[in-house]
Amino acid sequence: MKSVGKWLGYTVLFLLALIALLVWAGGGINWSQEPPYSLVHTWGEKGSGPGQFNDPTGIAVTDTEVFVSDARNGRIQVFDHEGTFRRAFGSPGDGIGELGRPMNLTIQGKKLYVPEYMNDRIQVFSLAGELLEIIGGPGNGPGQFNAPGGVAVADNGDLFVADFYNHRVQHLRADGSFVRQWGTTGETGKGAGEYTYPTDVTFADNGTVYVADGYGNRVQVFDAGGDFLHKWGGPFALGLYGPFKGWFTTATSIAVGPEGNVVVADFYNDRIQKFTADGAYLTAFGSESENPGHTAMAVAIESNGTVWSVNFADNRVEKWEPVK
Repeated sequence: MKSVGKWLGYTVLFLLALIALLVWAGGGINWSQEPPYSLVHTWGEKGSGPGQFNDPTGIAVTDTEVFVSDARNGRIQVFDHEGTFRRAFGSPGDGIGELGRPMNLTIQGKKLYVPEYMNDRIQVFSLAGELLEIIGGPGNGPGQFNAPGGVAVADNGDLFVADFYNHRVQHLRADGSFVRQWGTTGETGKGAGEYTYPTDVTFADNGTVYVADGYGNRVQVFDAGGDFLHKWGGPFALGLYGPFKGWFTTATSIAVGPEGNVVVADFYNDRIQKFTADGAYLTAFGSESENPGHTAMAVAIESNGTVWSVNFADNRVEKWEPVK
């Protein structure tokens, strides 16, 4: 009996240690620090007409307009904040500026940066839809891409690109010339600065770089000089996926809000998760799909903190506001 009691005691200690480890590592036992957001407005349905979508994959917002990557229709659609269609560009047949599966969108300096999954490049447009320049091309060399998923643009025009199939993040000058990269080209990894199909990149106001390490199921963070700071997503951020608070099952998009909080599209968990700048879990919210597939593909944050997303399965735009 004494040995049985001793064994039970060790088992309890082990389980307590495991729970403590999961909490410390950003795992499943972690209580919300904020209420979830409320879905206040939606628009869109499957189709090819104005205001219809076929697999939306990216979103960006200004104080007056919403830009959406309409991936399989090969175009960008632009709306006012109420969902009224304003214009579209990039469709097949437009000639220069045609888009092949546009992905996560970025607006910087009154320019729209559009990574193309199929064409392995980034096209830069004016907000009116005029093509300004093309950066990159297919390949695995410096300054080349293999299905870029997202891009962050610094105030000086430097680009940080999530190079999906090359398993790296590239830092380029505004003209596309190569500066450096994080990750080993063509090789997945779980260590700091290593990637497994990275999908998106964004900046905080202080220059901190946040990377959505897509199928690595985590976020990695670097300082303005490129030095690794920390990572989160499951135990030790080693790539394990799951539905728990602070875990991911494919992180497909990332954005930083006006107060420095970070929101991440957690695609296969059909939710958006919100964190502090240091990765402490705050809340989660999302939509259950009405059609086959998953919902939370891409996110953007308005200057007032409103969160916008695209619902991939249901082909619509969603607007989220904090519960008051």
